[in-house]
Amino acid sequence: MTVTVFIRYTLDPFKRAMFEQYSKNWLTIIPKCGGDLIGYWMPHEGTNNVAFALISFDSLAAYESYRARLRADSEGAANFGFAEENKFILAEERSFLRKVVA
Repeated sequence: MTVTVFIRYTLDPFKRAMFEQYSKNWLTIIPKCGGDLIGYWMPHEGTNNVAFALISFDSLAAYESYRARLRADSEGAANFGFAEENKFILAEERSFLRKVVA
């Protein structure tokens, strides 16, 4: 069963450009580490401090293996450090979803 991780970010609205760079960095790191990146979505109009990401995996076990590879990856660690140092992510929520099929 495919599992999709839905990530909801609450951002510092004055640091959206930093979050966009952070998101762009993940576009190559996540697939390299084994995630099927569906994409990142930035605020466009309306609420200016909420962004989303969707990443799919074959299973929860595949997700756990991905997380271990991500933590060990130098580019991944640098991107996490960039976010921590600049504090543009105020909160992050993860939901694990499955697709409804007939």
